Amino acid sequence: MIKNLISSFSAAIIALAMASSAQADTKDPLGANVQVSLMQGWTMANGNYMAALRVDLAPGWHTYWRAPGAAGIPPVFRWMGNSTAIQAKYHWPVPTIYSQNGMRFLGYEDSLILPIEFTPSASGDIVVSGAVTLGVCDDVCMPFTAQLDAHFSAQAAAQNKQVIQAQLNAKPKRITSAICDAKPIADGIKLSATVNIPSLGATEMAVIEHPDPSIWVSEATSMRKGRTVTMSSDMVPTNAAPFLLNRSQVRLTVIGEDGKAYETLGCKAS
Repeated sequence: MIKNLISSFSAAIIALAMASSAQADTKDPLGANVQVSLMQGWTMANGNYMAALRVDLAPGWHTYWRAPGAAGIPPVFRWMGNSTAIQAKYHWPVPTIYSQNGMRFLGYEDSLILPIEFTPSASGDIVVSGAVTLGVCDDVCMPFTAQLDAHFSAQAAAQNKQVIQAQLNAKPKRITSAICDAKPIADGIKLSATVNIPSLGATEMAVIEHPDPSIWVSEATSMRKGRTVTMSSDMVPTNAAPFLLNRSQVRLTVIGEDGKAYETLGCKAS
């Protein structure tokens, strides 16, 4: 049931309309409590453009991290074909762990600045057009879709660099040498993995992600023994059958208190 609920939210992208800036549809009844925009940034040394998604929420409201847990609504981005960027890379800052009705989720309260690195299709300015659907919550949660349209000048002086850089510095610390083992189950595979990291507090939470959003990944169970964290999740594809896992694409994250987290992309067979 949770799998179907998350899938329905992820499919909630509405038709896009052109706008002079990235903003939420003012006809949406949530518009007074949720404001979404794209922030200008700067051209990077590698030729990419660093911008950011800004989400401003009413006091006490929250939105979700990329893999928020069973109690959350994962964000969904969609970029249109008329955009001149061929790739968008999201640099997520460490989320906060929340607990509600006996369930935990990962997200951000009051505001979120999400750095987005756009790779241009050619030299020159970058034009992007698309939409994002976010889960937003006060007493109840619902999907909220905002249009995203912007023109980034490749030659302009850097803007908002201090604010965006602060969020780039707030990403999880990268680690290597994760070990994992994948075993078939009736409707997919079970992935078990271990990482060696310092304790992140009593509330630390492990997350396992697969890059294909059509593959459902269960909320990870985890346990710690000294510096070793062992975590496991079930992965179920749309055809509900075992499949071959590319371990290099698996993302493992352990999130703790005070904005601390560790993350690795890829794991080696045990």
